[in-house]
Amino acid sequence: MSTNIVWHHTSVTKEDRRKRNGHHSAILWFTGLSGSGKSTVANAVSRRLFELGIQNYVLDGDNIRHGLNKDLGFSAADRTENIRRIGEVAKLFVDSGQFVLTAFISPFAEDRALVRRLVEEDEFIEIYVNCPLEECEKRDPKGLYQKARRGEIREFTGIDSPYEAPEAPELTIETHRYSVDECVEQVLAYLRERGMIPDAKTD
Repeated sequence: MSTNIVWHHTSVTKEDRRKRNGHHSAILWFTGLSGSGKSTVANAVSRRLFELGIQNYVLDGDNIRHGLNKDLGFSAADRTENIRRIGEVAKLFVDSGQFVLTAFISPFAEDRALVRRLVEEDEFIEIYVNCPLEECEKRDPKGLYQKARRGEIREFTGIDSPYEAPEAPELTIETHRYSVDECVEQVLAYLRERGMIPDAKTD
């Protein structure tokens, strides 16, 4: 790793971009078990933000592993590196004045804390997509739990690898109790209450 590098400040600042966009920028970090609904809710929130004219982008766990992180496996070390890279990419989106929605199991609390430390205090919003393991196994949209139970997949979160649930997330959504639309409204309400996005227009 070279040490002969110096950070180059850009001519357009994060504050400039936020002012132009008319809204805050932050990481909406969706974490939860496989099958809990992270990607579904994150994409539904993204669509609603888009319709409101709010700049945003979704980083999805599987999609990222097709490109940027295709060299990583699922060992503890590789999971940590996976999240570190995503954190650095997410930080760039925040700097660009956008909301970035990340949908990753991100099972280890310290890895999520590492990403939180990369940005300013109000720029990391941990959203715990809380859904019981039993319900996630019933859904099993990709058939991964069945494979894990048969021993075809090793180190699968919730089966033979731990998931460390957030102790104090900014927001918890329960996808086994509420519809996708209701979960979306909970996220938008959180952002509005904190002045991160404009209040909803009324007729």
